[in-house]
Amino acid sequence: MIVNPVEKWTGRVLLVLVLVLTVIPLLNMVSAALQPADVNPTGLAWPTNPQWGNFVEAFNTGHVWELLGSSALIVLGVVPISLVIASLAGYALGSLRMKGSRALLILFVLGLTIPFEALIIPLYYEMQSLNVLNTQWAIILPLIGLFMPFSVFWMRAHFVGVPTELSEAARVDGAGMWQELRLIHLPLARPALSALGILLFLWTWNQFLLPVVLIADPLQRTVAGALTFFQGQYSLSIPLLNAGALIIILPTILVFVIFQRQFIRALIQGAVKG
Repeated sequence: MIVNPVEKWTGRVLLVLVLVLTVIPLLNMVSAALQPADVNPTGLAWPTNPQWGNFVEAFNTGHVWELLGSSALIVLGVVPISLVIASLAGYALGSLRMKGSRALLILFVLGLTIPFEALIIPLYYEMQSLNVLNTQWAIILPLIGLFMPFSVFWMRAHFVGVPTELSEAARVDGAGMWQELRLIHLPLARPALSALGILLFLWTWNQFLLPVVLIADPLQRTVAGALTFFQGQYSLSIPLLNAGALIIILPTILVFVIFQRQFIRALIQGAVKG
């Protein structure tokens, strides 16, 4: 396919523009975090005497180490379970073509339209009835359900694009449904599963509203709640707030940088199938 030079350069300019708009706020946060704690930063300016100790103070003040462990526990509970359920449901809806699959798919799509905030109060009473309120399970269970419509829709889109000839050949060779899923479909679904896992990790790690509502102990919430520890003594310290925010978003940036190939591969794979 021949690409029009105008379209080519337009695309590059837009990418550069998006890159600049993304990097400038991060650079602004870094410059603000390195200012003295009692200074109110204005604009993007590198300090003459960078205060790297702000990151240490923010780490200790925000109890980041304890919250990292709590967030890791919640992520380990949400992501693997969500991937397993979404893979099985996506395989059933996309490959087995079970009866009523279209109606179920519409139901999952409707689940994407429900405002997240509208479910907070029902979720609170539901977790209270399950006796898991103020525990990490009060976050894990709702997030699995809230992420499931998108997860199933994502995995179904992959399984629909797998050629039916592969399944037919496996059945001719005597493979059962579980063998077909384990030996053929799941290996082909690795890019889609990797991309979905990255998205679920980012959404879970950055979750703030549910932990604040469903968990009373701040140290059992996600790491995004670390900024609440700056209320009071450090509420007016913009440098410490920026240092804490940078510490919180660092793991998400690292995860995306490490697994960006798998994520892009899944998106390209979906685009080619579409």
